[in-house]
Amino acid sequence: MDTIQCFYKVAKNLDFQSKQKRCCVFRNMVLICLILLVTFTQPVYSQAKPESPKSDEITKTLLEIVNKGKAPGIIAAIISSKGVIAIGSAGVRKVGSDVPLTCNDIVHLGSCTKAMTSTMIATLVAEGKLNWDMKLIEAIPELKNKIHTDYHKITLWQLLTHRAGIPKNPTDEDAFSSKKIIERRLAIIEDNFKSPAAYEINKFNYSNFGYMIAACMAERVTGLSWEVLMKKRLFEPLGMSSAGFGNPNKNKSTDQPWGHHGNSLKWWSSESYYSEAGGPAGDIYCNIADWAKFISLQLSTEKPILERKYLDKLIEPPDGFYAGGWGVAEHNWAKGITLNHSGTNEIWYTVVLVAPKLDRAFVVATNSCDFSITRDLCSDIISKLVRMELKAIKD
Repeated sequence: MDTIQCFYKVAKNLDFQSKQKRCCVFRNMVLICLILLVTFTQPVYSQAKPESPKSDEITKTLLEIVNKGKAPGIIAAIISSKGVIAIGSAGVRKVGSDVPLTCNDIVHLGSCTKAMTSTMIATLVAEGKLNWDMKLIEAIPELKNKIHTDYHKITLWQLLTHRAGIPKNPTDEDAFSSKKIIERRLAIIEDNFKSPAAYEINKFNYSNFGYMIAACMAERVTGLSWEVLMKKRLFEPLGMSSAGFGNPNKNKSTDQPWGHHGNSLKWWSSESYYSEAGGPAGDIYCNIADWAKFISLQLSTEKPILERKYLDKLIEPPDGFYAGGWGVAEHNWAKGITLNHSGTNEIWYTVVLVAPKLDRAFVVATNSCDFSITRDLCSDIISKLVRMELKAIKD
């Protein structure tokens, strides 16, 4: 659950100019983390065959990084509305093993989960079960007499855009572990909202907690957990069969990658994942091909599983830089807006940059995190992917 600062760096590295106002906003964004159904029919999604020369070039770049010890393993890809069009991987699934990290392996998305949670919630808005301006206490009336009045007026859209005036994280996300997940999340809200608000409503304050609260609203109006809602309203309709929650490696083997702490001198594997309660803010995993299916919702001009007006709402920031799970900026090279996010649980790091007008998206994932190098490393890779694709489009 990290920052989107790296995208200003990407633009700078590419030597393309954003609008001055947007650039100023990005310079001042410190610790800002960097993403349904009307029916339940499952559409068929075609996947583009990855282009070998581009994939070879990506792989070569990633091998150089791994050989320098900057990550145990890394995957990067270029995506269009048709799916993955170029992808490469390098390194190993787990330090100390010789099992290679592959292009089909699962990666942990961290705060890139937010765009997915927002999209799932948009399906409930489309069906009239929620609305963007619905207040927390309207969705969960019993909270009215249990929480401070400062929180009575916060709305669903304020929660999804980090403008609800609440802290980045609850005081104890692991509290109430004996309760079932729906009741646990609700108890965390009640426990944290007894005192006055610490931040001003309608001003940006990045909050993972806000996404848990928005998920609670969805859970209340449906009677289903966030996990079930994500499966039924996003993963299944999009055919994201690899998607799940928490640790991608369920059996402590090397069947899937491990996350890692450390640095370029030494990496060590870890299973230090965040609590289940905070999942709506950053705990989804999937492989790159399935991530591309989700990303393609913001690339395709065809009617997707959610009407365009709801998808457009998710990329319309109230004050210019963060909307419903997406950082939003405008760049000349992209011929319009770009959507971006990054994510980490401190043992993984992911970045996504989407250029809808170009029908392209760029992603990178490392099974490691060292904040002194990983953020800039991923920024540089995204920059190289963009340069590569802009050159290909021009040619």
